[in-house]
Amino acid sequence: MSNIIEHLGTFFERAVFVYGISMLLLYAMLAILSFIGVNRFRKKEQYTDYRKLTSSPLAPGISIIAPAFNEGVTIIQNVRSLLTLNYARFEVIIVNDGSTDDTLEKLIREFEMVQVDFAYNEKIKSQPVRRLFKSTNTAYDKLLVIDKVNGKSKADASNAGINAAAFDYFLCTDVDCIIEKDTLIKMIQPFMAEEGKKIKEVGEPCPECGYVHIVEENRRVIATGATLRIANSSEIEDGVLVRMRPPSRLIPRFQEMEYIRSYVLGKMGWSMINCVPNVSGGLGLFDKEIAIKAGGYDPLSFGEDMDIITRMCAYMRDNKQKYAIRYIPSTQCWTEGPPNLKVFSRQRTRWGRGLIQIMSLHRKIIFNPKYGRLGLVVFPYNFLFEFLAPVIEFLGILYYIYIVVTGQINLANALTLLLFVYLYSVMITTMAIFWDQMVHRNYKTWREVFGLSLMAFLEPIIYHPLIVFFALRGYYFFITGRKHTWGNMQRQGFGTARK
Repeated sequence: MSNIIEHLGTFFERAVFVYGISMLLLYAMLAILSFIGVNRFRKKEQYTDYRKLTSSPLAPGISIIAPAFNEGVTIIQNVRSLLTLNYARFEVIIVNDGSTDDTLEKLIREFEMVQVDFAYNEKIKSQPVRRLFKSTNTAYDKLLVIDKVNGKSKADASNAGINAAAFDYFLCTDVDCIIEKDTLIKMIQPFMAEEGKKIKEVGEPCPECGYVHIVEENRRVIATGATLRIANSSEIEDGVLVRMRPPSRLIPRFQEMEYIRSYVLGKMGWSMINCVPNVSGGLGLFDKEIAIKAGGYDPLSFGEDMDIITRMCAYMRDNKQKYAIRYIPSTQCWTEGPPNLKVFSRQRTRWGRGLIQIMSLHRKIIFNPKYGRLGLVVFPYNFLFEFLAPVIEFLGILYYIYIVVTGQINLANALTLLLFVYLYSVMITTMAIFWDQMVHRNYKTWREVFGLSLMAFLEPIIYHPLIVFFALRGYYFFITGRKHTWGNMQRQGFGTARK
């Protein structure tokens, strides 16, 4: 029996060693790729005149879809923020998802809205739409409000918004988000850039006509993402962020650091090899045609943002069409993060539950060469280094305790290894914050940057164990079939922070 335990221990140690080295190398690769991507983006920004693109009537139309459930605290200033974006052709669709507070009443009163007859075509199934509202004031012509039966998920409300969308592209966001003024023109750029490369000359001049014939040869951009940040403690006036500050409270501050690493280093790196694993539900621009053909959002999904991207990619591969998902490293969106541990635990438990659900629903994709990079890179990464990571870490802690208690550990070597992993984690996070400052000086003082960087030293001790615990709890709830209640974010509202 002791030999079996010894062999299992040896196997586990070697497996964890290989797993750990692979993760370290992966993060190093992403850091290098993101650095290259950030530099390319910066150079391109220098030669792009957004003022001309903003006013061009030829710019593709974009429908902004923002589901709202009991958002009465912040709804007015956030809708005003959406209506003031710099873009020629866009509409704002607010989907009131059966709110039980005064969300709808505030919208009707503030924007002078009346019920209208509207050609609502249900391309994607959602809970019934009760009424649609437009403003009698021409200043709010771009605004459409949908009142529907509560679908118990953002996904169901988003589907109703897609059904009503007038344009070929839709931007999905949350009503608690503050969006940067030039967001639409920056996020549509990857779609337009790829379209510009759509045709190319091939072969020799035709002997009959003398011209070189052309063929279509491009990847269809189906989605674009951008950096999303935590707005807690920042100064916001009339739905516009006027001064960005790191969150003052501990949980949102950790999240700010985590978001920078995840978006600027992680997703920017994956974008360089066309392997972006998901586009945030808080800010994502999508090709409406492909989203509809893929079935829209799954209202039963706990990770609807990753689910729709997975199904859109799978649809493209099933139909033998080339596709791309692009990412912009500049911050285009700020959101109110969970202010305390209770709300944070609900959010991360749902994320963990969503991840295991997606791994289960789309298990046919993993390691399947039919799905190209989705099956051979994106899903294996999500499975090995996102889904399995909390499980392996938890088992590793139990094993570590076991070998300490039984005296099977070289304490000096173990402490050296822990110190190396700890400092490597700090280095990766610090690099991500520096990459972010390269893109744009969001923080005005280096003191703020330094203060946020210090959180990297506390993360492995305080924040990361919470992430692991809540992820495992999400897995447990999914496996046991525990009923999930969405709850609400307990919005505090955006106000002007103290200077």
